[in-house]
Amino acid sequence: MVLEEAMTNLDIDKQVSYEVGMAVREAVANAIEHGNRSAPEKKVKVALDFLPGELVVRVRDEGDGFDPERVADPLAPVNLLRPSGRGILFMRKFMDEIDYTFGLDGGTEVILRKLLRGSNGLTDEEESR
Repeated sequence: MVLEEAMTNLDIDKQVSYEVGMAVREAVANAIEHGNRSAPEKKVKVALDFLPGELVVRVRDEGDGFDPERVADPLAPVNLLRPSGRGILFMRKFMDEIDYTFGLDGGTEVILRKLLRGSNGLTDEEESR
């Protein structure tokens, strides 16, 4: 995966790389399954931006959109045994910030932000102090 290779080349901590990879996989899976409703003619676009001390990942589908606040709580007792429904929970847990934008013509874009830390566990700013 391009993301994993880039994070390895930037000497990002393995745990952080795993968490970011998990969050991005969940965002892409949600875009395919829930956003595009698995329609083969609809696309999912992924963009990576490595900024100083930060990674921004954008995942955009071509679906009808949704309200992230209406997604069922996967930790509610009634949902604990469900085999799915934890994607947004993982994204929130593993990323530092998550935003959504909704296109006027449909489609949802999830924007995932992660502060990057090197193998020493510090951001560039912390390291320079």
